[in-house]
Amino acid sequence: MLALAGCATRLPQVDRERLASEAIPASAHSTLGRIALESQPAPDQSGFRLMPLGTFSLDARLQLARRAEVSLDVQYYNIEGDATGRYFLRALRDAAQRGVRVRLLVDDLYTGGHDTLFLGLAAYPNVQVRLFNPFCCAREKGQLTRFLASTGDWSRLDHRMHNKMFIADGAMAIIGGRNVANEYYLRGSSDNFVDVDAFTTGAVLPAMQALFDRYWNSLAVYPLTSIASSPLSPEALQHQFERATGPATTAAPAPLPPNDVLGYAPIADDLDAGRLGLNWGQAYVFADHPDKPFDGVAGGELLETSVTYNVLEAVAKAKQEVVASSPYFVPGPKGMAFLKSLRERSVKVTVLTNSLSSTDEPAVHVGYSRYREDMLKMGVDLYELSPSKVSNNKHPFLFGKSLGRLHAKLFVIDRRTSFIGSMNLDPRSATINTEFGAVIDSPEVARELIRIIDIDRLQSAYRLRLAPDGRGLQWLGFQDDSEMVLDSEPDASLKLRLKAWLLGPLVPEELL
Repeated sequence: MLALAGCATRLPQVDRERLASEAIPASAHSTLGRIALESQPAPDQSGFRLMPLGTFSLDARLQLARRAEVSLDVQYYNIEGDATGRYFLRALRDAAQRGVRVRLLVDDLYTGGHDTLFLGLAAYPNVQVRLFNPFCCAREKGQLTRFLASTGDWSRLDHRMHNKMFIADGAMAIIGGRNVANEYYLRGSSDNFVDVDAFTTGAVLPAMQALFDRYWNSLAVYPLTSIASSPLSPEALQHQFERATGPATTAAPAPLPPNDVLGYAPIADDLDAGRLGLNWGQAYVFADHPDKPFDGVAGGELLETSVTYNVLEAVAKAKQEVVASSPYFVPGPKGMAFLKSLRERSVKVTVLTNSLSSTDEPAVHVGYSRYREDMLKMGVDLYELSPSKVSNNKHPFLFGKSLGRLHAKLFVIDRRTSFIGSMNLDPRSATINTEFGAVIDSPEVARELIRIIDIDRLQSAYRLRLAPDGRGLQWLGFQDDSEMVLDSEPDASLKLRLKAWLLGPLVPEELL
């Protein structure tokens, strides 16, 4: 490991001017461009369709990939090498073989062991693959080994690109919190995430393209082939990719039900008809500067250009109510002061987050739990997702008996203004990682987001309250129409509670 650490900062020199490229604007000459233009009611309007069901969200991405004629600009924090990731990458390959220009930008944190898969995709004409903030050593190993092999470079490698964006022909896009892996699309055998994406078109698309270009051409981004290598020829890499992603090894997603939980049919129906049925309104998108994580300090002051700053600016304008969903919720002293300012103006604040038993990051839950009692005392309504309630929820989210984990990052302000994106309410999103999101002025979108959050909040979560004696917390829920009150973390085993207790003194809050 010490020998490998010597290469940690030796990233290659790249001729960025030669490699720079720009997004291709939407045009009525492409089918998606024509549908988008004919569906848009006014030049300043953006349209949105929420996708709370993972199966519909995955299908929307695949439909755009299959129908693209000009370009696909794709940006993700994590693309796994599982069935969903492989099927997704094959859809990009298929588009490239039709002559579509494919630009794929992936954060390098979770690519360990998958270089051959990505190199196989990059071996096809019309495909470019780039990595954000790459590891240079132990590339075919997991996260821990790669960090150990980069001991002199931890401060750089701790900063990650958390953005998620999928743009087809510059005309239609998908944004939200989902990465590309089985558990985001109800294909996980044991765990699945409760999440929300949005299909979008209209005035926000040129801004999204500009944000993608800013990352694609940034100093933190490197061509995959400058970082990873293989002894295989391009033809052999293509053959490996074909074998890994073909039908013999990668099953297609299951057929969709007729409608999702909001009553929408698959987006393919709209595309086939040539007209999009969306909720329209004013909207703007923003992303952290790609250099933000390297310029800032963990736990430091918020940059005015950051996603967190812009979201809090929108929330600060609330007059009556703020409803939020955040899987990782660590307010910290500054966040507590912000919540207090809202409550002092009699703004109702409701937050849905993960319980100890549903979170995939127990350390983050420890950071959050430090503030629960104080938030309840100031009048914040707190709800924690329950895995057992999710699995027993009869609403058609179809989780079965898998473990449901909250992953949706949403805000609704005064039932009119909404935020959907990749940002969590924690220090990591604020100062360490980069994020992306959209603020939407549409009562219709807000109403649907409230409906989605309420399905989880009222049917799949416990409400927290202070214990009657003022010591500790209680969790309130319903079972068979009867109220039940719990005095300890619901669904959490003794082992998990012990783990959280042990982590308590060790968690550096500014890194959560």
